[in-house]
Amino acid sequence: MARYKEFEENVVLDKAMNLFWEQGYEKTSMTDLVEHMGIHRRSLYDTFGDKHTLFLRAMDRFRTKVNSKLAEVVKGSDTAVEALQLILSYMIYGNEDEDSPSGCLMVNSAVELAMRDVDVDSKATESFTLAEQLFKDIILWGQKNGELNLDYDAGVLAEHLNVVGIGLRAMARTSIPKEKLQRTANISIELLTT
Repeated sequence: MARYKEFEENVVLDKAMNLFWEQGYEKTSMTDLVEHMGIHRRSLYDTFGDKHTLFLRAMDRFRTKVNSKLAEVVKGSDTAVEALQLILSYMIYGNEDEDSPSGCLMVNSAVELAMRDVDVDSKATESFTLAEQLFKDIILWGQKNGELNLDYDAGVLAEHLNVVGIGLRAMARTSIPKEKLQRTANISIELLTT
């Protein structure tokens, strides 16, 4: 007789995502995952497979949640500059109202594993490419309505902002004051408006 699953898959996946985000892949053991997710080891294997497969699913979940949040930010913005400000601030501060680790799971994973794990490299690169496209779309919006200068191609400016964003997310994990990171974000936007 099949056993009934006694947990909501996305809820426990979010718990795994947060643990990987906080500790990294290598430092997180299966025992840590079982305890943190609050499910039996057998249920973990039956539902998510091995640790690596769970990690890849956690990366997908993170990307989906962040992309949803960023789409919300852009949709709620009155101007392209406002959208850029809010996105870069989100990259620095994250969801301060939620109990989530600082920084970015994708950036952390790329730094930890991308050189030796083709699956992680692929997922991180895909996520960075999506972020770059979002920046490009916003920059095109700002160039069209006269907020942002036309001296550079929107794609080139998006590449620049994407690298700035990745740096901000990496540095957000350190003890560097968030105000310093915010100044960098502000200057990066100012450079596009002059």
